[in-house]
Parts: sequence; C-alpha cells; structure tokens
Amino acid sequence: MSVFKYRGLPAGRRTLLLTLPVIAALVSGCGTKANNDTFDLSMTPASQGPSARNRQILVPEPTAVKMLDSEQVVVRVSPSEVQYLANSRWGDRLPRLVQSKLVEAFENSGRLGGVGKPGQGLAIDYQVVTDIRSFEVTTDGSRVATVEISAKILNDRNGTVRASSVFKATSPVSGASNNDFVEALDRAFAKVGGEIVDWSLKAI
Repeated sequence: MSVFKYRGLPAGRRTLLLTLPVIAALVSGCGTKANNDTFDLSMTPASQGPSARNRQILVPEPTAVKMLDSEQVVVRVSPSEVQYLANSRWGDRLPRLVQSKLVEAFENSGRLGGVGKPGQGLAIDYQVVTDIRSFEVTTDGSRVATVEISAKILNDRNGTVRASSVFKATSPVSGASNNDFVEALDRAFAKVGGEIVDWSLKAI
C-alpha cells in the first residue's frame, strides 16, 4: 500500500509518503492523471420488504467532515493520524458518490412512487438525511474497512423526525494492494447502504 501523507511521520517512512502541501498540489494539478486509479461504489437493494409506492422521497447530499468530503480514499494509521491512499481516488466527492448510490438503490428497489435529489422538483413526502461518520481503512493492527453513516427520516410536510438510526459495518482487507483496500470499503458500504434503504422503506 502506498499512501499520501496527512500528518507528520518519522523520517524513515518519508520515502513512501508525501507531505500535505505536495498532496494539495497533486490533487489540484494532477488529479486527472492516468496513474490515479478511479474507483466506484456498488450497492444492491433488497428485493423483499414493504412497498411505499404512494410515497416520494428526497435524498440530500450527506454531510461529512472535511477529511471525508473529497475524492481521496482515507486510511487511518492511528487514532490521531490519517493518510490518503496514493494513486487512487473515488469517481466523485465521497458525499456525492454516496448520495448517488443511495438514490439508485431506492429507485432500483421498485418500492417507491418516486425518489430524487434536491432541485428535481418532486412533491416530497420524506427526506432521508444522512451523515458520513466514518469511511476509512484502519491499519493500526489488522487492516479493516469501516463505514458508519447516521440517517434520519424527516417528514417534509411538517419538519418532524419520523425515525433515526446509525448504521455501521466493517470488512477485513484481504491484501495489501490499493484494490484490496477499496474493495473492503465497497463491501462495508454495500452492507450499510442496503440497511439504510430497507430501514427507510419500513419507516415511511
């Protein structure tokens, strides 16, 4: 695994890591180079469950701290130290990517009257409001991908919260390559995202 540096490290590891100013330059100036592998997320909605064909929902872009609000793949090497996976990026800012996959999963479930993003002009019954709390691989010990997302079902007509919950999943990293890291994150997200969709349909 190669990583971009997010904080200071011992001198012996600097040959593998770049300092934060260099990261910023690479992200802004070289982010579209062919040697930066671009990754997507996948999620399959459950085929069974309650139908809500008389409901339309809105899925706003999830909130996230700045560390997660980017195209970078986050690797946590200690409780206080975070790095970025080198030569790898998400296909969009992570919150936008998560939003897109949730919308697709709701649509593909075939159990709603309509689902959309802000600005699409739907007459909305409920909003599924989410916050990305964790989306990272930890390496201080065993390598494990962790995805944690909180969700609220907001009644769009009166502003009340109908239900709220926190969804978390982990997945072990099977190897040391960048692909292995991203695949573990994808598996964890698929579980969390699927649970959010099923829980939301039951709540509305």
